[in-house]
Amino acid sequence: MATRINRLSARKVNSIGPGSHADGGGLYLRVRNTGTKAWVFRYTRAGKATEVGLGPTHTRSLADARNLAEGMRKAVSEGKDPKTLVQPDNSDEDSQATFKSCALALIEAKRPGWRNPKHVQQWQNTLRDYVFPSIGSKHPSEVTLADVKAILNPIWATKTETATRVRQRIEAVLDWAYVHDLRTGENPARWRGILDKVLPQPNKLRTVQHFAAAPYIDVPDIFAQLRENKYTSSYCLRFLILTATRSSEARGAKWDEIDLKERTWTIPAERMKAHRPHRVPLSDEAMLIISEIPRIDRQVLIFPSPRGGQLTDVSLNKALNNVQTDITVHGFRSSFRDWAAEQTNFPAAVCELALAHVNKDKVEAAYQRSDLFERRRKLMDTWGKYLYEMRTGADIIQLTHSA
Repeated sequence: MATRINRLSARKVNSIGPGSHADGGGLYLRVRNTGTKAWVFRYTRAGKATEVGLGPTHTRSLADARNLAEGMRKAVSEGKDPKTLVQPDNSDEDSQATFKSCALALIEAKRPGWRNPKHVQQWQNTLRDYVFPSIGSKHPSEVTLADVKAILNPIWATKTETATRVRQRIEAVLDWAYVHDLRTGENPARWRGILDKVLPQPNKLRTVQHFAAAPYIDVPDIFAQLRENKYTSSYCLRFLILTATRSSEARGAKWDEIDLKERTWTIPAERMKAHRPHRVPLSDEAMLIISEIPRIDRQVLIFPSPRGGQLTDVSLNKALNNVQTDITVHGFRSSFRDWAAEQTNFPAAVCELALAHVNKDKVEAAYQRSDLFERRRKLMDTWGKYLYEMRTGADIIQLTHSA
């Protein structure tokens, strides 16, 4: 029986819903859930099934798609590659698209949602260094699994973290191309079901590197040495230790975030890792630092750089390295957490909220809507007293408190 062709009508093309709809003779109309519509020609050559995108319906009518499909069927019957028939249409904007142009368009689309400008630079740099040299000039529909493997294989075992991000970014760009009707079929950069069959699991290759932290028994002595230094970076580092906050949060602290009467520091959502505001109770020791820092008229930052603007990570690390060199600034959060667990009887939930950690148990988080602020105030007061009153080598006192 002859294959029925011309099954669709112009009216049906305009009204038909999501799915892959055959017009016959290898020509299909693919309608996505987003409402976009594009033509696809399917054929078998040398025993291999292949799809060729013919462009969206807004640039190629039903009649045009049928004429092109007829020429492609003839090419297949003559043993030729039907893809060559699509090449002359280079004047079409979609045909001019490359993986690189799609990547840049995706970055621009995501830019407003990225809080950290470094995200843009990181995307651009990894794609520039690892991806564009291989597939940057290719049309997104031409990117294959072999291309992706050629990019990832050389760095998968040696630069696993970077390779994982490269894979994710290739996948995102190809997904962007898919929803813009610039490619069809499976995404060759997808992990589950594709690359997990040919590459080892990333967590089997790399060892997680934790930030080097000082044992909590040593922190009071480190704190005492920092008090001897009157540089702004030392004040900021002491404030960071007292509040158990991250470097960027402490360095970016502003005067208008401090409520002197309520003795609180409210960090806005845009400066928090979890993207939600965080109230920090200020102990007597933290308030003492605030009182010692001179406030210059119209100065926004509490701990400004001597050259203006915000202090850098380097400045805090330098202040720490002048005292001790084998630990990191971020590690003080771990020191605080170990101290709270081993030297106090405060509940874990209070300690985790003090670190602004998000409860990963969604059911538990749904019921725990309080930020346990007053309990956290007692915890931070106890921590402040521990830092000021204890010294390395002294007997450790069990700092219990009614939680």
